Amino acid sequence: MKGLNRATAVFLAGAAMVAVPAQAQQAGIQIAVVDAATGAPLAGVEVTIDNPGTGFRRVAKSDAQGLVRLEGLSTGGQYRVAAAASADHDAAPAQTVDLRSYFASSITLRLAPVGQTITVTGTRSVVGLNAVNAEVSASLGREQLQALPIEGRDVIGSLIRLPNVVASTGFFPEAPSISINGSNGLDSNYLIDGLDNNENFLGGIKFPVPLGFTRSVTVLANSYSVAYGRTANGIVNYTTPSGSNEFHGEAYALVRPGRPLDAASPFPRRDLSGNAVGESFERYQGGFALGGPIVKDRTFFYVNYEYTRDRNVQVVDAPLLGAVGNVTGNNQFHLGSLRLDHRLTDDWTLSLRGNIGRVTIERPGGGLGGGNATLPSAGSSQQRNSTLVAASASYAGDDWSYDGAVQYSAFRWDYGRATAGPGPQVVVRDPSGLTAGVISNPGYVFDSREETWQTTHRLGRRLGAHRLRLGLDVINSRFSLFGGGNPDGNYLVDLTAGQLASLRASGKGLNLTAGDVLALNPVVANYSVELRPQSFGTDQTLLAAYVEDEWQISPRLTATLGVRWDYDSLTAKGAGKGDFNNFAPRLALNWRPDARSAVRFGAGIFTGKLSYAVISDALQRNTTSAGLRSQLGQLQTRGIIPAGVDLAGLTFDGNLSVSPPCTTVASCPTPAQVQALRDTATLGEARILSPTGYKSPWSLQLSTGYQYQATSTLTLSVDAIYSRSHNLVRLRDLNAPAPFTPNAAALTPANIALLQSAPDNAARAALAQSLGLVRSVAAADASRPVALVPGGARQITVSETAGKSEYVALILQAVKERGGDDYGFRLSYTLSRLRNDTDDINFRAANSNDFSTEYGPSANDRRHVISAVGYLYPINGLTLTLAGLFQSGQPVNLVPDARIFGTQDLNGDSASFGENYVGNSDRYPGAARNSARLPWSATVDVGVRYLLLKRIELSADVFNLFNANNQSGFANAATTSNQVQFGGGAPFVQRNAGPPRTFQFGAAMKF
Repeated sequence: MKGLNRATAVFLAGAAMVAVPAQAQQAGIQIAVVDAATGAPLAGVEVTIDNPGTGFRRVAKSDAQGLVRLEGLSTGGQYRVAAAASADHDAAPAQTVDLRSYFASSITLRLAPVGQTITVTGTRSVVGLNAVNAEVSASLGREQLQALPIEGRDVIGSLIRLPNVVASTGFFPEAPSISINGSNGLDSNYLIDGLDNNENFLGGIKFPVPLGFTRSVTVLANSYSVAYGRTANGIVNYTTPSGSNEFHGEAYALVRPGRPLDAASPFPRRDLSGNAVGESFERYQGGFALGGPIVKDRTFFYVNYEYTRDRNVQVVDAPLLGAVGNVTGNNQFHLGSLRLDHRLTDDWTLSLRGNIGRVTIERPGGGLGGGNATLPSAGSSQQRNSTLVAASASYAGDDWSYDGAVQYSAFRWDYGRATAGPGPQVVVRDPSGLTAGVISNPGYVFDSREETWQTTHRLGRRLGAHRLRLGLDVINSRFSLFGGGNPDGNYLVDLTAGQLASLRASGKGLNLTAGDVLALNPVVANYSVELRPQSFGTDQTLLAAYVEDEWQISPRLTATLGVRWDYDSLTAKGAGKGDFNNFAPRLALNWRPDARSAVRFGAGIFTGKLSYAVISDALQRNTTSAGLRSQLGQLQTRGIIPAGVDLAGLTFDGNLSVSPPCTTVASCPTPAQVQALRDTATLGEARILSPTGYKSPWSLQLSTGYQYQATSTLTLSVDAIYSRSHNLVRLRDLNAPAPFTPNAAALTPANIALLQSAPDNAARAALAQSLGLVRSVAAADASRPVALVPGGARQITVSETAGKSEYVALILQAVKERGGDDYGFRLSYTLSRLRNDTDDINFRAANSNDFSTEYGPSANDRRHVISAVGYLYPINGLTLTLAGLFQSGQPVNLVPDARIFGTQDLNGDSASFGENYVGNSDRYPGAARNSARLPWSATVDVGVRYLLLKRIELSADVFNLFNANNQSGFANAATTSNQVQFGGGAPFVQRNAGPPRTFQFGAAMKF
């Protein structure tokens, strides 16, 4: 280690281990020097690698295979690579390359023989190929991101322009808006500079990385290095910007003015958090970025701050209470980031990164139109607060390389903070039984906290034709959840006409409180109280170690062999002993038949992790009552729970809401008086820890591909990938009723007409039961292995790791960088298929745990996706971007219509998450899961950027230029998706649509 004494070395090692928490940013570059005429490798050529922005400079000579390789480089600045002239060859002019964290970028210098320059055709350098491994990935750089029309500077939304990425149907509004390889976005691994950026309770992004703090973003879909893990699916890795020797930055303002400029739509829009908003929605943004030197050639900084404010007007429509009017909700995003880089010596670099996110989503009451009777006092706000602090040390030697990092992060997700503070919720019904108003509290609590430490270390050594890497990656997260129902009680009350009149006469209107209603002592239809409003949780430790050998078999053939071991401490919960055998071998071959081509093949095992929600749900929805214990004992006697399992280890005193009987408010016991009901309250569902343990998800991935750089700016590629995943999470009901198959033969036109003519749903259900189309809840309960008892549960569910999926895709790409031309483009076509038997951790089989009938298209499956982005630079300072996305339709699950059957619960199993919560409800008789399809979607976006006086950039974006009514192909929540429709040939019901034509305008001062 040149220039370092022992004390400094000790300090650096300690800094990597315990310094202010850390950012891994090791990057590499591989330069191949070849004869332009013959393609033969050239040894002994002097190659200069320098980075004017950071003062880095290194001179090296190509080895016997014509290669120069540097590791442990900072991602800051832009690197230039040039080859000096020799007696036999002319010099190669400097070529520039941006580096990506945790990846070795490739560049080939083609040197023309002296005196033969005229006869050599084609380009002199090749920079668009992956000439190192088999990774199937795609990236968007800073220039492309800034030119793209991106709503609200939300980088994650731009990824739909890349192959293997589509907009996602998630299972709650804030779920990730993208799906990689057709899988649930919660299964992907999100990174900043190679370090964890996952909200580890459910999954998804912890800190929403904004455009101003993104130098590039990469999606890794298949066959990536053993340095990456903790997912059986894909990875999103952000590389952050840094300062340089020149001051640079911007200050910007961005506005989405909304109506009347935007097109009208009968369907709700979505804000950046995924929540529904109306036509009144407006967005205002502003921020700045600044980077530059603290000490020239040594110390650099980059700071970014972005602020977003959304405005959304909602309608409160409760005329029977005298409460009619508009209320306004405001969302606020504060996103601040800092990066410091210090070149300690020519070989050692230190870095520090900090990210702070403060996001508030207001739910002010009311709704997007008439009929919503939620008063402002029952409003709430969602708080998503993230903090990440990271530091790293990296060493770039001739033979050795190293980087070590430590990161601390904290995340708080307070999902339903009551606007009016603690208190009871009151839902008022009028004499007809319809809801007249919701007052004073959202009625639930969900306040999750997570603290995470991560440390990573990678050591590399060059040994002749081999480059060995050893790695260690440890994450420890501590979770706690304060959740459950309302400890102050939720009332459902029936008011008389006189009582309603008195509330209207009070004149309080939108300021009506729960006390005003309860003081009338109305009749109580239901009263529930949370018995245990306490915070509880546990830790999750993720261990990973890996070794990798990159073997340069010949100048044109590289084999990378590695093995990674992962361990997830959550697999030891319940009756599990821990899943320790997750050894994942991986192989990558990269063959370069000539300087412009690369053929790749990859194969390997990829291990994922469990989301903490799997364990949290089993704690929160659990109880230690004697009734449940007795049921578990009977299940064990019947062999459904393995013999010898300690039943006490499967239960926990979780949250529990009870409903004590009372006729009027005055006769209802106080929350303090109902604690004794914990042991006798019956549950619709109890969730227990697994009696057989948990396994880590894993996938077998295969890929093969070919890249060809036709010119210095045009790269063509074709890739075929295959992934088969195992041990995916789903739900099993240990107390499931016997299977039930509706008598489809009874669905004659005459019987359907008879069912539809019944006076109400109760009569329809009774008639449907007599026809064998429906089984009653009582009949289903009678067929369960264990009867419902006081203190017990109807359903006794467990998360099992037994699901599977299969993804197959063919990807064609053409990427044209601008270079010296006045245009560029990115074209991709993906032909794919994903089939699975679980889409989410709360997925359950429709009929008595029969998952064989669930294997079918994923909710996010598409057959065809065409993405076309064109960049045009017609005059100096003007950029026009046209982005089109054309997709075949998503699957549709066909469900029963209660207007025919009297219920959607045909088999009577009373699925507690709701029939359509994750799209796995009982299906229409004879219909397979996700057996129908929505039509194709087509969206064209336009962006215009004009640089005025070299400093001021004016921008305008138009999304969905042709105002297409897309029924699929857009980010959406499953609960409002068009992907659940009535079967039996019923007319299509459109519940949602992609965003209509919308506009966004901006101005920025660049310096």
